[in-house]
Amino acid sequence: MLAGAPYDPGAAELVALRRKAQSLMRAYNQTIDGDGARADLMPALLGTWNGATIRAPFHVDYGQHIHFGPECFVNFNCVILDVCEVRIGARTQIGPNVQILTADHPRDAARRAVAEEWGRPIAIGADVWIGGGAIILPGVTIGDGAIIGAGAVVTRNVPAGMTVVGNPARMLPKTDGQG
Repeated sequence: MLAGAPYDPGAAELVALRRKAQSLMRAYNQTIDGDGARADLMPALLGTWNGATIRAPFHVDYGQHIHFGPECFVNFNCVILDVCEVRIGARTQIGPNVQILTADHPRDAARRAVAEEWGRPIAIGADVWIGGGAIILPGVTIGDGAIIGAGAVVTRNVPAGMTVVGNPARMLPKTDGQG
């Protein structure tokens, strides 16, 4: 699964890992800002927490494949489907209702009918700002200092320092004072 090969999401090992993540998410999503229990739950859920501020509710598939750099901020209702690694650089800010989706499915209905899935990793650089409601699709890399506009659907890599908006996301021309 982590290598991007097709896998069966119903495999016992994967079901057990998702149940563990669901239990930790349920506990986390019952907390409030400043609750000391959060510091115990996030290292158990995530591959690398680094003290990221993550507002509940927060949803993941496995959690353990998500790696935050220091000083990250994640607003309410973020969904990260981490069937492959998700790496998020230092000081990145993620708006509410953002979806980061490494999971993918066959375009062929017969292959979907047998529950075949695969994924591709996502890498988000340092100092990135992802606006509310944005969706990051499988295999995307976002460079340092990029801005993802609210509601953007990111289907392709975003170079460092660029701003993308829209569905599908497209780059805005660079101007003085704009990334």
